[in-house]
Amino acid sequence: MAIVFLGLGSNLGNRNEQLLAAINLLTEKAGNNPVFSDFYETEPCGYSSPNPYLNVAVQLKTSLSPFELLTVTQQIERELGRTTKSKEGQYADRHIDIDILMYDDLILQTPELVLPHPCMHQRLFVLQPLAAIAPKLLHPVLNKTMTELQELMLH
Repeated sequence: MAIVFLGLGSNLGNRNEQLLAAINLLTEKAGNNPVFSDFYETEPCGYSSPNPYLNVAVQLKTSLSPFELLTVTQQIERELGRTTKSKEGQYADRHIDIDILMYDDLILQTPELVLPHPCMHQRLFVLQPLAAIAPKLLHPVLNKTMTELQELMLH
């Protein structure tokens, strides 16, 4: 079983319900023993919108491969109303966004999936909830804990 960390966000509809539904579906389809952070309200990153996000970090144990997990997360996004994916840094409001942040300490670079998530260390909306549930989790490329990465973003 692998331990995976996911970042979830929602800024359309009932954000709280969307996140809870996504966590339930992830637990049902992708893994077990979920641990999740509090929900954090944040401003959109990379674009302007009047709709703030709710963000949460989730830890799961999974028997799925990274690519099977990616397929499941994309199916859940569609099931919960997401119709388009962000392309080339063009972001938009969304009912749900699920990013695989880390899969054990796997380092992977493919056109479909990059692990750890290539932008996670630059996003406080990812680091804050992730540090809340896994403060000593070590980023396998940067060799810093989530708490250390969060501190770097704050200063």
